Amino acid sequence: MLVGFSTNDDAGVYLVAEGLALVQTVDFFTPIVDDPFTFGQVAAANSLSDVYAMGGRPLSSLSLVGFPEQGDPAILEQIIRGGLEKMAEAQCTVIGGHSIRNDDIQFGYAVTGTVNPHQIWRNVGAQPDDVLLLTKAIGTGVISTALKKERATKDSVDAAIASMSQLNRVAADALHEIENHFGAHAIHAVTDVTGFGLLGHAREMALGNPGAGTPRVSLEIDHRTVPLLPGALDAARAGMIPGGLKNNRDFIGDCVEFTGDVPEEHRAILFDPQTSGGLFIALAPQAAESALDRLRARNVQAARIGRVLEKKGALLSVK
Repeated sequence: MLVGFSTNDDAGVYLVAEGLALVQTVDFFTPIVDDPFTFGQVAAANSLSDVYAMGGRPLSSLSLVGFPEQGDPAILEQIIRGGLEKMAEAQCTVIGGHSIRNDDIQFGYAVTGTVNPHQIWRNVGAQPDDVLLLTKAIGTGVISTALKKERATKDSVDAAIASMSQLNRVAADALHEIENHFGAHAIHAVTDVTGFGLLGHAREMALGNPGAGTPRVSLEIDHRTVPLLPGALDAARAGMIPGGLKNNRDFIGDCVEFTGDVPEEHRAILFDPQTSGGLFIALAPQAAESALDRLRARNVQAARIGRVLEKKGALLSVK
């Protein structure tokens, strides 16, 4: 086992042979959008994301389905079709799965991919002076909550769906190009932003792995540069706060220092749990502009949102 539980990485990695390792992950959840086909797409993109975040390439997957006994089979068919379409886009073969009767609809995948054991991206390893990049706008949690309460606008829902359905493959491909150009050590840490929100995953990156010799660092984020989905601020201002956001704030709030004038709605969104969020990257400063250029050339909404500092009082600082 090359990567396990110790640092809360996005997936497990197991060495098979010299130059070859398996990346394995599993994820499933209940519907967050009304359309079953779209839900299938989002669930698939979310399940695939952890493999991309480790620097791997998805190969095969197994579907996981929970569906009510009296549910409409046509709905299940559309969910599965949506997932298959996204898996086909990722060139990941669905080779089977398992279903159970369940009161709530649940759907997702166990995904297996491959990675070069010498080029694994971990969520630890950030170095002082690194630049922090984010490849998707955030706000899916507050927008999904607004949708459930029939308070979301069509534009905000459409933007959230487009973001959640977008594979992180294109962003990962751009990072692989950066490795090829600047060397394998230009990218120091990568994770995808999901249920713990941007600040929750930033905390994991800042904690690092002292046992492996990772320097102790702090992360500084400029809230003005964090890309937000349309309508996310309005949803936060209106109190569309999901339970996961409150849990994230309770869990990691003590690790965060807000400096200057950071509006409350911005603070909330930084804790907002994301579904199929973007990649959060710490990379060497000399590679940052090239990475942004390559990401944006692929229509990835990438932004430079902060930097890595020598360890100071708080793990995370938001200005």
